[in-house]
Amino acid sequence: MPIPDNRRRDANNHSIRTDGDFVLYWMVAFRRSRSNFALQHAVDRAKELSKPLVIFEPLRIGYRWASDRLHRFVIEGMRDNHADFADHDVTYYPYVEPERDADKGLLHELAKRSCTVVTDDYPCFFLPRMIAAVKDKLPARLELVDSNGVIPLSLPDRTFTVAHSYRRWMQKHVVDALMETPKQNPTARIKLPKLDALPKEVTDRWPAADLDHWCQDDALQGLAIDHDVKPGDLEGGSDAARTRLKDFVKNRLAAYDEDRNHPDESAESGLSPYLHFGHLSAHEVVEEIFDDQQWNPDQLSDPNGKNHDFWNVSPSAEAFLDQVLTWRELGYNFHWHHIDDYDDFETLPQWAQETLKEHEDDERPHLYDLEEFEKAETHDELWNAAQRQIVRTGTMHNYMRMLWGKKILHWTPDTQTAIDILIELNNKYGLDGRDPNSYSGIFWVLGRFDRAWGPKRPVFGSVRYMTSDSARKKLRLNKYLEKYAEDGES
Repeated sequence: MPIPDNRRRDANNHSIRTDGDFVLYWMVAFRRSRSNFALQHAVDRAKELSKPLVIFEPLRIGYRWASDRLHRFVIEGMRDNHADFADHDVTYYPYVEPERDADKGLLHELAKRSCTVVTDDYPCFFLPRMIAAVKDKLPARLELVDSNGVIPLSLPDRTFTVAHSYRRWMQKHVVDALMETPKQNPTARIKLPKLDALPKEVTDRWPAADLDHWCQDDALQGLAIDHDVKPGDLEGGSDAARTRLKDFVKNRLAAYDEDRNHPDESAESGLSPYLHFGHLSAHEVVEEIFDDQQWNPDQLSDPNGKNHDFWNVSPSAEAFLDQVLTWRELGYNFHWHHIDDYDDFETLPQWAQETLKEHEDDERPHLYDLEEFEKAETHDELWNAAQRQIVRTGTMHNYMRMLWGKKILHWTPDTQTAIDILIELNNKYGLDGRDPNSYSGIFWVLGRFDRAWGPKRPVFGSVRYMTSDSARKKLRLNKYLEKYAEDGES
């Protein structure tokens, strides 16, 4: 079966060339060999045209916040892809840019030999701008495919102000979407013409990456990226992602509902970096939960917008599915409709803009600049621990990230400064930064997807207020504080 029509669109008006040498899949966001509508569509095009399939996965230097941490995570994923595609009738071409602008002309060179170019339709970071910049210059059709989540991005024709309204909408449409899942392994057992080799004039100028070399400890030192942001605790790639998913479902899912907010319990899934880099799909996550719960569609309740008793699985599974299918996809929906301005203050709800402006001149109890925040040099032991966690590991406990963001708003001179610092720290250090779900967390701090709260408070106005004192009273975090103390080990 072909992929759903509402997951594919053309970025330019070029015709598909039947005399091209191959179909090109330009893999930039959904960096995986499985459960990938974009890869599946590229396979379908290659079958239709009886042409070889080239899977081109590049890693540039010039993206903002490029670092050893982000590069290593992506390259580990490329290594998994290389192994996954090795015995299939496709040509996998990984490319790691050795210096800025070294990749200039590479995509064009591949495209002019291709029948069509298929790529990932991702609504965040520099990718939409990149597509806009190349679409009319490419000498080939450019097809965009959405494999971001369970619900196609083009299906809702509007955004949603709060999770309840999106959840209610999702509950009415999710079963139909689940009937159109991507193939688990779209390149397995296919019969395509195999390309003998990529053109020598391409590989001489742009050699395929030696991924074992790039995964060595000091290999990245020669690249013009940030070497102060070291690789985090997580290994990248689809193999590590699926191992972590299975471990979560087997060992931590049962306690997720009760323990997820307690930093000492480590009850979170830890899957957001893998979802962000496309090493894992939302479909794979949902299917693993369904299998564990032995779920079938007959268990569904009528749509009601509630975050429980819809799927009629265990409370923990219900809570986790709500994170994946409501909160994550709510953020993607918003970015799809605000692809150019999702990080602007003016995209906050009107009530949030008004209340934050009203309290812009309120006296702050403390003021810190970016460097003091970055070095975890505030007066607050709990906030400092959260900052040290993301700096050392590339991740932050979900509840702590909410508190972390609220206090940055509280301790900066104005809302725009808070936005700038939140984005900088989150995107520089977080393995799951630069993502719609991550931006949703940042802007939730300021009122997005939330409601007005009372009573009004200094600085926050009607925006939800959080304190470290309250967190200490209701959370288990002694081990967390010890682990991320100033002289602690990550």
